[in-house]
Amino acid sequence: MLATVSYYTTAIVCCIAAFVIQRIYYKEKKKNTSSISVQGIKWFALAILSWGIGSLINIFLIHFFNIQHQDTVIISLGVFFSLINSLFILMSIPSIEHYGKRNLVIRIIERFTNKEVFIIFGGILLMISSVFLISFYSNNQENSSSNVIWLIDIPISLVVAFALLQELNKAFKNRGMRFMYLPTFALFLLIIVAVIHRIIPTEYISEFISEPTWNSLGVITSLSFKFLFILLFTILLYSWKLLAENEEQRSEYVKIKASKQSLEKEKEALLIANESHLDTIKHLKSELAEQKNEYLALKKSSEVILSDRQKEVLANLGVCGTLKSYTEIAEAMHISVDGFQAHIYQIKKALNISGSGGKEQLIQYAKDNNLLEFATISCDS
Repeated sequence: MLATVSYYTTAIVCCIAAFVIQRIYYKEKKKNTSSISVQGIKWFALAILSWGIGSLINIFLIHFFNIQHQDTVIISLGVFFSLINSLFILMSIPSIEHYGKRNLVIRIIERFTNKEVFIIFGGILLMISSVFLISFYSNNQENSSSNVIWLIDIPISLVVAFALLQELNKAFKNRGMRFMYLPTFALFLLIIVAVIHRIIPTEYISEFISEPTWNSLGVITSLSFKFLFILLFTILLYSWKLLAENEEQRSEYVKIKASKQSLEKEKEALLIANESHLDTIKHLKSELAEQKNEYLALKKSSEVILSDRQKEVLANLGVCGTLKSYTEIAEAMHISVDGFQAHIYQIKKALNISGSGGKEQLIQYAKDNNLLEFATISCDS
């Protein structure tokens, strides 16, 4: 009766828990497909699901085929699903993140791919199948065969339990949750008790405690370590999720801080460049002002001061120079040619004009400097 209750309880709780955790896995996978922690959620869900499926099969065999829970078939299936569960737990343990040194078994597991790990366990399961066939056809050695089957599973269960204990403690220590040492150690003890209950025949223990008490102890420890395992992994899962969110926020904060520092450096560089440009502009303005003053001074010093008579000569040359010669202009002005040419010579000297094109330059200068208004003759005269 207790065994049947245990099967029902395990089937209901484990199947529901596996479904919920698997949904969490798919949700987290969409966010981060490459995370080892996310893959660990999948293996954790499959480990729990293997317990649920094993219990469902046992319920089916007991109710529809009237097979007793101590029958070789039930025990062999229990060993099979126990090994499957150990496999999935081993696959999930590497996803438990911490900064400590990994357990030896986990370091070995991490050296293999998932496919290679399945092949190794496949060989072990093949051995179990062989033992199952032998025990199934050896009804006269039923108890002995059952013990042999459990002896194959028990060392693996103990190794997995010890590795799980170490990794959980390191993970909780890394998260600042040392108070979780007690439940993890309790989980390890419950697994040890469950293993001892499996391997020790009932007739050997009846001298110390009654058979119902022994069976009750087996059922209680079996259910307790399963539920405690689910609880611890769930706590670890959500503590990992909270840490991941905190680390993500911290990472975002670090990025923003780095971006801020970069912007401040750019701002400082721009301010320095701006100050440099302002200094350059100020310096250029100063130089420009100096050059302007020099230009004005030079312009003032280089201004040509012509007498009224010279202005008249230039104006008359500008008006009639293109049509009349120096002699004709001098006659029109009623002065001698020598006097006119003397004025032209002085004007050229003042304007620094020389060469064969002097006349044209003088005419152009008269026009450019508005000297034509001083003309006293016209080209018609």
